[in-house]
Amino acid sequence: MEERVQELRNRLVEIGDLKYAASVLTWDQRTYMPPEGAESRARQVALLQRLAHEKFIDPRVGRLLEDLRSHEESLPYDSDTASLIRVTRRDYQREMKVPADFKAEFDEHMAKSYHQWTLARPEDDFGRMVPILEKTLEYSRQYADYFPEKDHIIDPLVSISDEGVTGADLVQLFGELRENLVPMVQAIASQPGPDDSCLYQHFPREKQLAFGLEMAERFGYDLDRGREDLSAHPVTSAFSLSDVRITTRVKEKNLKEALFGTLHEAGHAIYTQNIPSELESTPIGRGATAGVHESQSRFWENLVGRSRPFWEFAYPRLQDIFPDQLRDVPLETFYRAINSVEPSVIRTAADEVTYSLHCAMRFELEMDLLEGRVEVAELPEVWHERSLEYLGVAPEENRDGVLQDMNWYSDRIGGLYQHYTLGNVMSAMWYEAALEAHPEIPDEAAEGQFDTLRRWLTENIHTHGRKFTIPELVERVTGGELTTELYLRYLDTKYGTLYDL
Repeated sequence: MEERVQELRNRLVEIGDLKYAASVLTWDQRTYMPPEGAESRARQVALLQRLAHEKFIDPRVGRLLEDLRSHEESLPYDSDTASLIRVTRRDYQREMKVPADFKAEFDEHMAKSYHQWTLARPEDDFGRMVPILEKTLEYSRQYADYFPEKDHIIDPLVSISDEGVTGADLVQLFGELRENLVPMVQAIASQPGPDDSCLYQHFPREKQLAFGLEMAERFGYDLDRGREDLSAHPVTSAFSLSDVRITTRVKEKNLKEALFGTLHEAGHAIYTQNIPSELESTPIGRGATAGVHESQSRFWENLVGRSRPFWEFAYPRLQDIFPDQLRDVPLETFYRAINSVEPSVIRTAADEVTYSLHCAMRFELEMDLLEGRVEVAELPEVWHERSLEYLGVAPEENRDGVLQDMNWYSDRIGGLYQHYTLGNVMSAMWYEAALEAHPEIPDEAAEGQFDTLRRWLTENIHTHGRKFTIPELVERVTGGELTTELYLRYLDTKYGTLYDL
């Protein structure tokens, strides 16, 4: 049996390395590639993805998985070998339903779509993207059709990134959040906002980047195994567990953009860097799901990066870097400024209270598009209406509306926005469990020490890689089920205090 396990692992590592190679090309496209290279790059990425897909659905892989079934059942559920076989079988059964030619076409289409989006967004030209997005919607529906056992068209699309979660689960989750967050936003919006003018002075780009990366490194981002670059949209790319790169974007008159983008992406990178090396390039050698990955990025960005203990440590350092801008700004003023709640049309710039409402709106638009209730050409108008309904504000231009996110222009439609909110919800659950185990964590953060917190995350989440689905991981870490209760309590406590609710 060990020989068969090793053969399976060797095959999977080859496939994983092909995917890593495709990631290198995609990262280059988003950072340094000259614009005219887009068409060739789309073809190259599609080829690598097709080769990986074809190697994975090779009948020999299926036979190995069948031969190893009894061996898997004889092992502990959470062992590396049993998990490798189990997760690979699940992936294999899914991928066998998707023809290689279809996948190659879809991958090539998405690479071209992303390039067109980078041109259309600055020009506020949604019309340019309409036929492309219609094709994306067609591909997304076709993908879902390969899974006739689904309860809802969005289920197979959600399971690509968040195994164990269904469309019905998400309808309930977003419903609970919307019911609680819309009144909270309205109550906060009725009050005068804090003075956040200190954040919108001139902050030179290089100094912003240096401070953000210094804090990311203190959190645990290993720069011997990573780096930061600029891109149109912040993103994390892994080429191996020892080469995990992040990007951010900078506005010199907005201190929050690059800083919190860096801390967010560093959360993703820290997760990946702490997955055990022996799992590398295998199906279990990456994050559990997109939602769990977001729980790490939102954890470091918000529960740590926007917390008072962190800024008790970090603010004097920031004042040293920007003395002219911040020397006379008290910590309390700065803390309230970075935690101000102000409905915004931009998701990535949203505060903690409104962020999940952005995701709820997009998730429901995905449902409407897939089910035919909304046409692609109608998106700008519907986006405007929904934004007013959920947030009380609406974009004046499509670049700040339906064109603002790269997601639908670099991937499918369906299952692309729930993971941000799942991450918010789980991050609060993780933090409460970590505090229960280590009450000293806030005091350590005020001293700039994050080793205890990072070790807890690694021991309870990072080390498992992709062994567990979301329900399995939540039960293992917290002893309960996924719930919005702790996240809503966290927001009520923090922002109830800040806004005297």
